[in-house]
Amino acid sequence: MREKARGKRYVMLDPDGTLGDWLAVVVRAATGVVYEQEYGGTARRQGAVEGYLVQVGTRDPGTGRESLRELRALFRRETAGGGAFGDPPGRPSAAYERLCSAVASVNFWASSPVPDGEARRSPLAVDEERLRELDDAWVPVRTPDGPGVLLWNGAR
Repeated sequence: MREKARGKRYVMLDPDGTLGDWLAVVVRAATGVVYEQEYGGTARRQGAVEGYLVQVGTRDPGTGRESLRELRALFRRETAGGGAFGDPPGRPSAAYERLCSAVASVNFWASSPVPDGEARRSPLAVDEERLRELDDAWVPVRTPDGPGVLLWNGAR
């Protein structure tokens, strides 16, 4: 087990699996709060990311797309529940293109530097510079607020 850093607070997301379906982004920032997540399908990896948590919808009301359902199905189909899938260097696979589309269907409400600031909705994008982190229930993303990780409750 890794040692925890002093002065940080650790929050395990849905430790007993009772929250039901959820989808969230942790935007990377020096907050002192570290969110921990079990991810990777049957590989059951443990991840941690410091930042602030933003809840996002599992469904896009504008298009009716079920983002969470698409993401789960994609990883189940491409990895047989085992977690990560990788693409060979060069041209992206059809699975990667479907992943990018599913991630883009997630609406992210950007934060504001002032109270009661104007909220704006933006789609997420897979962060291609951090693809090595990509796994089931742990997808590196770009948000209007900066780099983050898209998380969801994985199958237990």
